[in-house]
Amino acid sequence: MTKTDDHAETVTQVTVTIDGTDVTVDDGDTILDACNAHGVDTPTICYAENLTPVNVCRVCVVEVEGNRTLVPSCSRPVEEGMEIQTDSERVRHSRKMVLEFLGSGVDLSQATEINEYSARYGADLSRYGDDRQVIDEPILIQDELYIRDYDKCVLCYQCVSACGDDAQHTFAISVAGRGFDNRISTEFDAALPDSACVYCGNCVAVCPTGALQFKSEFDLRQADNWREEDQTVTTTVCSYCGVGCNLELHVQDNEIVKVTSPVDHSVTHGNLCIKGRFGYTYVGN
Repeated sequence: MTKTDDHAETVTQVTVTIDGTDVTVDDGDTILDACNAHGVDTPTICYAENLTPVNVCRVCVVEVEGNRTLVPSCSRPVEEGMEIQTDSERVRHSRKMVLEFLGSGVDLSQATEINEYSARYGADLSRYGDDRQVIDEPILIQDELYIRDYDKCVLCYQCVSACGDDAQHTFAISVAGRGFDNRISTEFDAALPDSACVYCGNCVAVCPTGALQFKSEFDLRQADNWREEDQTVTTTVCSYCGVGCNLELHVQDNEIVKVTSPVDHSVTHGNLCIKGRFGYTYVGN
C-alpha cells in the first residue's frame, strides 16, 4: 500500500496486527512507533524519541508470531502481516522480571516512571531479599552544576548517546567495567572538570532515575524542599544568542531551580549548551 504526503512523495505503508487489531503504519516505522500511534502504552527505559535506540533495557519487548524470542519494540521495524502481542502473559512476565532485577541492585526512589511500570506489572522490588548485592557508592559532587549518583544508575545508556553521536558529539562519557562493575565513566575515570565534558547538561536531561541530577535540584532534595508539584514551568527563548533555543524554566518559590528544553522543539530537540542550561542565575541577581 502507498500514500502520497503533502510534498508529493510516495510513502509505502504496511498493515500489521497489534493485539488483534489491524493497523496501518509507514514502512520503516518501528513496532514502538506503531504502538504509540495507535494508543498502545508500551513501557520504555532506555528509549527516548530524540535518541537512537540502543536495546539495553528490554522492558519494551513484545511477542511477534514466528519469532522464538521476544523482540525489542523500540528498534524492530514493522513488516507486512506482522502479528504482535504487547500484553501477553509471556510479555508481562518478562517485563516484571526486568523491573525486579533493576530494583534488586539500584535505588529507584526517584525513578517515577519505572516505579509506575513496577506497579502496573506487579513487580516486587524487594523479591531478592536483603542479602542481594546492591550498588553502594558515595555521590560524586565535583562542581556546582550537576552530581552523579551511581546508586541510581540503571545503565540505560541515554546519557552516553546524548553526549555522543545523537546530540553533543563530545564523547566525554562511555560505559566502563564489566558485570556488576559496569558504570558510566569519563575517560580514565578523570574528575568531571578535568574530562572532555562541556557541561551542556544534555546527559542530565535524559536521565530517567536521578543518577545524573542538577546540583540545584540535589540541594533542594537534601534539604527536603524539592516540591515538584508546586513548581511552574514557563517556556521562553534563550537570551544568549540568536539560534532560538527554547527553554523551559522550572520555578519554585519564585526562583528558577532548573532548565530543560522541549524534546519536540525543531531547534533544540531537547538539547542545550552550558549557557542555556545553566546560565540562568543572572535572573536572580
